[in-house]
Amino acid sequence: MSESMVKVAAVQAAPVFLDLEASLQKAAGLIEKAAAEGAQLVVFPEAFLPAWPAWVDEVLPGEDRAWHVRLLEQSVVVPGPATERLGAAARQAGVQLVMGVDEREEHGSTVYNTILYFDPEGRLVGKHRKLVPTHAERLVWGMGDGSDLTVHQTPVGRVGGLICWENYMPLARFALYAQGVDIWVAPTLATHDHWVASMRHIAREGVCHVIGVAPAARFSEVPDSVPDRQRLWRGVEPHGDWMLDGYSVIVDPGGTVLAGPLVREEGILYATLDLDAARARRRLFDPVGHYNRPDVFRLIVDDRPKPHLVSLAQTQPPPATPPSTWSDHVSPGQEGEGQPAR
Repeated sequence: MSESMVKVAAVQAAPVFLDLEASLQKAAGLIEKAAAEGAQLVVFPEAFLPAWPAWVDEVLPGEDRAWHVRLLEQSVVVPGPATERLGAAARQAGVQLVMGVDEREEHGSTVYNTILYFDPEGRLVGKHRKLVPTHAERLVWGMGDGSDLTVHQTPVGRVGGLICWENYMPLARFALYAQGVDIWVAPTLATHDHWVASMRHIAREGVCHVIGVAPAARFSEVPDSVPDRQRLWRGVEPHGDWMLDGYSVIVDPGGTVLAGPLVREEGILYATLDLDAARARRRLFDPVGHYNRPDVFRLIVDDRPKPHLVSLAQTQPPPATPPSTWSDHVSPGQEGEGQPAR
């Protein structure tokens, strides 16, 4: 059983745009800082490593070649050197870590929007790929499947969540509620008051604590080394230099905002969560228990992995060995010794 009182941190920060190494270094420093303040669970924004695809709403499809190639080069192979670095940072700080990454397979050319879960020993205990990239994001990210719609048992409670607008998918939410989630993580790029309202609704609906965390990012901080940098951001008002405004927030199961929203500044939000109070509140409303009607509604989840390649040589059992016969065990000329000739 996990402890009841848990201190958590929502890291509202921007990556070093499309620079995996520099962003890893920044992440390590922020993890250390949060741990020094007593945080036991540290949550980062969507696609923090190495960046979100800022260009999808700025240029026409087909004009993104240079940025996409850079993103592919800098994306995170899972598992791989970057996950080893993140695991080491979590282990050194002694924290449960949730990190948003752009993921690619070792020899693949498709990028996935993924969140990674590390335990305080630095082990990668799970990941989740966004089921449906939103609108123009589909020009950049592939789709996940149901195999990783999972809530993880951790020293700080049962932790799981969804990415950005996945949080608007009621059936995906129910799939996680049904696994007894205590702390809901929502790495996102979404901003403004309506997103905070969504986080408060999920907290009340799922009777869980919610950590919604987004980047606060300025165009002036994008490195000059980024290809075609000036076309990356138009700076249309009211945004100006702010590419992403933040609005990170931590909410309790009653929908009360415990910390945030933090707007247009980098920083770390902290809150202490009372998991026992959340569990006690479910006596009033449990969306997957006494306040559910499985005789009326049923959710069927296809949680089988959907690999792009299935090797029949590796999945089919080897041919069965023919059963041995008596003749396999006798020498020529012995047939008449107590056994019928064949």
